[in-house]
This record gives sequence, C-alpha cells and structure tokens, in this order.
Amino acid sequence: MKAPLFAMPAIVALALLNMSATARAQVEGASIIVASTGPVVATYQGNTAAYSNDLYLDSPANSVGLIFNNHADPVGLTKNLGTFNAGDELVFRLHVNDTGDNFFSGPASRNVDNHTHARVTENWQPGETLVEFEDLNGGPYNYNDLSFSFTNTRSATVPEPGSLALMAAGLLPGLALLRRKR
Repeated sequence: MKAPLFAMPAIVALALLNMSATARAQVEGASIIVASTGPVVATYQGNTAAYSNDLYLDSPANSVGLIFNNHADPVGLTKNLGTFNAGDELVFRLHVNDTGDNFFSGPASRNVDNHTHARVTENWQPGETLVEFEDLNGGPYNYNDLSFSFTNTRSATVPEPGSLALMAAGLLPGLALLRRKR
C-alpha cells in the first residue's frame, strides 16, 4: 500500500506537465525562444486591422529593420531574421503607425498599459510558432492585427501560482512518507 502512495506525487507531477503542454495551445504573454542555434525565418500570416502596423525585432538587436507591414506586405512573404543562439529570447515590437503606440511580445509588464499584446501558439504548423498581435491600447484584445509565424522557435511561460501550488500539494505527501520511512 505504501508504494502507490509514494508514487502519487510523481503521477501528479506528470499530470501537471501534460496539462501544461496541452494548455499551451494559445498563450498570451509567452516569450518567444530560439529552439536551436541557427536561422529564424518569419512568414507573414495576415491581419484584420484597420490601423497600419509595422513589426520589428527589438532584442537581440539585429540589422533586419522593418520585418512586415500589415497593409503593404502580401500574406506568405518570408524574411530570414538571421542566426541566433539556442535559448535567446526574441522580443518583437509592434509599432502602430496611426497612434504612435508600441507594443511588445512577452509579459504584460513590457507594455505601457500593462496588458499582453501578443498571443503565441507553439507548433501552430509543424516546426512553426504563430504570434498574433493586438494593436489597441485598452482592447478589445482579439489578437488579429498582425500575425506571423517563425521557424526554429518555441514558447516559454512562467508556471501560474495555482499550478505550482497544486504540484506542491501532490509532492508533500510523498515527502512526508519519505521522512517517516527514515
């Protein structure tokens, strides 16, 4: 009877990992990370925005300049952004030409309105990460104003406090059993 109780924390941890992998279908505020050292290629996927938006790569700094404009570039246009190291975070900036606002990929704290303005879908297509930007300060946040995909990238998010608490609750009984056994 002790073996199943001892295995319970591992089962809970695996279930949480599986839930987080499934829940990552579309993540607002996720960071975009280079998967392996090599080139990253971007493909423009379209928009439904009334405002004119320009996309830039702010970090790590490179010489690409303007990547896409949502009104001037055709869907399917690709650009090689250069070669990056595995683990580098790519921080993209959406410049809204009509309002002068700038919004960044990643956590809400990067934006003046403290809201996420980019939604990330890892493995949107095999080997591609989709990023969808929102260009309005204050919403609505429908993330359809400039969409692009990348090769050689993955998303990274910080686990929610609730998930961490649930995992800890699953591990505590196993740790207590280990202590009692000694």
